[in-house]
Amino acid sequence: MTHLVLLGDSIFDNRAYVGGGPAVIDQVRGIVPASWMVSLLAVDGDTSVQVSEQLVGLPSDCTHIVLSAGGNDAIGCLEMMGSTVSNVMGALGLLSKMLQVFDKNYSALITEVLALQKPLLVCTIYDSVPGLVEPLRVALALFNDIILRQAIAYGVPVLDLRMICTDPEDYSVESPIEPSSHGGAKLVDRMVSVISSHDFEKRGCHVYA
Repeated sequence: MTHLVLLGDSIFDNRAYVGGGPAVIDQVRGIVPASWMVSLLAVDGDTSVQVSEQLVGLPSDCTHIVLSAGGNDAIGCLEMMGSTVSNVMGALGLLSKMLQVFDKNYSALITEVLALQKPLLVCTIYDSVPGLVEPLRVALALFNDIILRQAIAYGVPVLDLRMICTDPEDYSVESPIEPSSHGGAKLVDRMVSVISSHDFEKRGCHVYA
C-alpha cells in the first residue's frame, strides 16, 4: 500500500485560501487509487527550519514523501531585501548572506528527511504569482537554484512548480501567494503522476514540469 505524506507549507496546506473549493489534500485523495493513503503534515507559514518539526507526526507506514519548502524562507527575507546599499555589489553581498542561511537550513532538512529512507520528491518555489515584481522574481531564482543544487547533490527528483503554476488563475484570490483550487489541481495531477511512475530506486535528480 502506498502512503503518501505531504510536508512543507501552504502550497499543500491551502484550505484557508480556496474559498470553499477543494484544497490540495482533497484533490490528492480524489485522484489516487483507492488503496492509497494520503496524510497532510504541511503547515501554512512554516519555513524550512519549522518543517523539521512536522516529522514528529510522520506515520510509521509512510512510503513516499513530497516536500514543498522555501517560499516562507524567501518571504522572511523581504525586509532585508528592502535595505539600502551603495551599489549592485553591495546588494549581491546582502542577498548572498540570505542565501547562505537558506542553503544551510534546506540542506539540513533534506538530510533529515532522507535519513528516514523514504522515496522523496521535492518542489521548487513558483514564481508567476500575480503582482510579483521582477527583482523578487530574480531573487526567487536564486532560492530555487539552491533547491535544485541540493536535489542534484542528494539525487532526488524535483517537481518544478514554476513550470506548472503559470497562469493567474492558478493563484488564490484570497492570497495571491497561495495556490487556488485550479492551481492545486494542476500540481496534484503532476505530483501523483511522478509518484506513480518515477523509479525511486535509481538515485538521480530528474526535473518534472
